[in-house]
Amino acid sequence: MDIVPVCEVPRLPRREHDGHKGTYGTVQLVAGSCGMAGAAVLAGRAALRSGAGLVRVACPTSVQQIVAIGHPCYTTFGIRLHTDGSISEGSADEVIALGKAADVVAIGPGIGQRPGVTEFVREVVSGLPQVPVILDADGLNALAPFDAEFRQRAEPLILTPHPGEFSRLLGVPVQEVVKRRAVLAVEFAAKYGVVLLLKGSNSLVTDGKRLYQNTTGNAGMATGGSGDVLTGIVAALVGQGLNAFDAAAIGAWVHGRAGDLAAVQLGLTALNATDIIEHLPAAFRELEATW
Repeated sequence: MDIVPVCEVPRLPRREHDGHKGTYGTVQLVAGSCGMAGAAVLAGRAALRSGAGLVRVACPTSVQQIVAIGHPCYTTFGIRLHTDGSISEGSADEVIALGKAADVVAIGPGIGQRPGVTEFVREVVSGLPQVPVILDADGLNALAPFDAEFRQRAEPLILTPHPGEFSRLLGVPVQEVVKRRAVLAVEFAAKYGVVLLLKGSNSLVTDGKRLYQNTTGNAGMATGGSGDVLTGIVAALVGQGLNAFDAAAIGAWVHGRAGDLAAVQLGLTALNATDIIEHLPAAFRELEATW
């Protein structure tokens, strides 16, 4: 298989002087759960900081108020739950309806693994074949091990696993993922027709034909919530009209660059996910300088 190496970060599209919030996309996030409401807040805040026109966060009703006060610039929708905390029947249909009105849907940050989550995620993904869908965290775990069920789609799936999640998708030991990550990533993306962003030091992005190896980022970013921020960034870029591969590559670069800028100011030990969000403006300005 001939793989085209991509060495340059794709160009960030210029924003139109007469653009409006509809021009820059509606991002629908499906995130959060009891004890992990912060993941939904991080993803939502990151999407806003990454240029999305509108951001909506669907989260369980039990944490909706917490998520809502996490930022004044996104809206929320409550996913109905049974009294035992499991997801109610019909909730997937409601989220599918929201997703069909969006430009991109991202599923997974902080949704947990309570009863009904796997069925809910699979139903939502199956119901949105004509909308780009990003899967992260427990959104990925719900589809593991991955099979050809989700291959026939009009719009792509973008998967953003860390090595452990990728090992579950593949059904192979994580040690093998670490040793053969580029080969396995390219083969997986080609086989299933997805765009894969394999996180870690020098994150990889591939669609099975092209391979981009990221050069930004640092050890301080190995902290809870960092992946939720990345999901929000990539979702915002897809929502603005970038193709899946370019959005994932730019997202990986911007995410890492914001982390590098944060580390310069704060050091590696104290860095956390909110610091990455706060340095996104400076990272994006570096890309805007090429306009």
